[in-house]
Amino acid sequence: MTVLIDLPRWPAHDTLWSHLVSDSSLVELHAFAESLGIPRRGFDLDHYDVPASRYDELVAAGARPATMREIVVALRSSGLRVIAKDRPQHR
Repeated sequence: MTVLIDLPRWPAHDTLWSHLVSDSSLVELHAFAESLGIPRRGFDLDHYDVPASRYDELVAAGARPATMREIVVALRSSGLRVIAKDRPQHR
């Protein structure tokens, strides 16, 4: 498994956010996140939203920096991608 993270660029709640994804397994993604104290409430169907303040720590722990395109390709290739039409309407 490879855990990927994009640069923090998504604004919300007075900070920028990154996406943390797995290229193969949500079970392993959850385990990685849990081992680093990332709360489950940050999980959004196929990725974790993580604040910019955690980016360097997550890379040091083994997350590989990736472009947003690389993240989307990894999610599609693994079958983990949740497309917009399948997401709850309130998001």
